[in-house]
Amino acid sequence: MWVIGVMDSNFIARLEQILAWYRKPYDARFPVVCYDERPCFLIGEKVRGLEMKSGQPEREHYEYEKKGSCNLLMTIEPLTGKRIGDVFERRRKKEFAKHFKRVAAAYPEAEQIIVILDNLNTHNESSFYETFPAEEAFALSQKFQFVHTPKKASWLNMIEIEFSAIARQCLNRRIPRQEELSQEVMSIIKEREEKKIKIDWQFSIDKARKKLNRYYKKVNEENAKYQKT
Repeated sequence: MWVIGVMDSNFIARLEQILAWYRKPYDARFPVVCYDERPCFLIGEKVRGLEMKSGQPEREHYEYEKKGSCNLLMTIEPLTGKRIGDVFERRRKKEFAKHFKRVAAAYPEAEQIIVILDNLNTHNESSFYETFPAEEAFALSQKFQFVHTPKKASWLNMIEIEFSAIARQCLNRRIPRQEELSQEVMSIIKEREEKKIKIDWQFSIDKARKKLNRYYKKVNEENAKYQKT
């Protein structure tokens, strides 16, 4: 289900910019990728005995035990199925910068990588400068063009589809240790990349102008011409 915040002219401008990038044909010089982070909770099993009653066998009750959390940082290129993932204890500017250093290395021939991502305060070039020397930080900042989604529009980021698939295969189980979770997640990411599983995105600018026409009309009455007939 979509969650739409204040859909004003700024929202629509960003919406159409992202949808335009999604419609561009594949170009190895300017690959379009999607990035986001997902918290992963580490949960173990805890067994305790239940109160025994006369004439009943001994019973055990399984509870879960919280063992902290970690974070999956991931980038996917929808048109090729290329995937890059990292599991870190935290998701600060440092982890963001380290992940994108790996992304840059994965695209040595690209002139610039277009990244669709949200507006978290770590999601910008300042993370490079706070993590690496200025020369390296500048080179990384030139390698990427960050395209931010509007607020409350995570549904616009195709990485959410990938996170849902990974969650169904792995993250819906109780995994107690970060090392174990990382192995499981990376195995799934590798398998899906080897299978070249892509994302077939169908939502276009034309569809947005029709489906969300009441918001478009609030911005400009002339947009009524795009509504469904």
